[in-house]
Amino acid sequence: MALIRCDFDSEALEVGTSMTVILPDDDRGDPPPVLYLLHGLTDDHSAWSRYSSVERYATGRGLAVIMPQVHRSFYANEAHGMRFWDFLSAELPETVRKFFRVSQRREDTFVAGLSMGGYGAMKWALREPERFAAAATLSGALDLAYIQEHDLRPHIRALVARVFADRVVAGGDEDLLHLLRVADPARLPRLMLRCGTEDHLLAQNKRFVAAARAGGIELDAEFGPGEHAWDYWDARLPAVIDFLLRGR
Repeated sequence: MALIRCDFDSEALEVGTSMTVILPDDDRGDPPPVLYLLHGLTDDHSAWSRYSSVERYATGRGLAVIMPQVHRSFYANEAHGMRFWDFLSAELPETVRKFFRVSQRREDTFVAGLSMGGYGAMKWALREPERFAAAATLSGALDLAYIQEHDLRPHIRALVARVFADRVVAGGDEDLLHLLRVADPARLPRLMLRCGTEDHLLAQNKRFVAAARAGGIELDAEFGPGEHAWDYWDARLPAVIDFLLRGR
């Protein structure tokens, strides 16, 4: 097993950036399956390896994990900033392909994340369903249209203005509930959702579940005791990995 901090230049961002990578032992068999694991609003590429046991969980399953850094971008092309969606969806997989020996097959490729990263994971899976076999969100900020329209906290208003400016989220390709409404269920990867019942994002997660059900989209959703905290996310990460690797 290897735990790597990879610093590299990004053309999409026009700046140097970093990712943390977990690679299983290479026995020169088939390249390992790969999970893109996305961080939350107040974290960076190192958060998952610092605050959870993802290294131990992934190594035990022969899973490579790619943890990129996107700052406070909501995994979007910022109106007043950098092109993080282009970085995530186009440049990052190509950079991973060049640097690391991991599978390129859809059936071996997964995405998951927490909070803002849960939003990013679902957005990527819904916008590019042909890329992933499965996707998962933990305590996701899943209703960005609601955040843009109704969250009056000054730091959130400033953040939304910087990322989206006058771009309206509702009804567009940054709106997960809209993406669920227009999705073809037959083309989607398998989807999983977990959120604590004491989480401040609980209502957003329930709206996501309702929208999936209304669209006839299969979603493995479960709510239970827990807050918006690392002990909740770490405790559920083994089940997330089991779900992603189901059938392997």
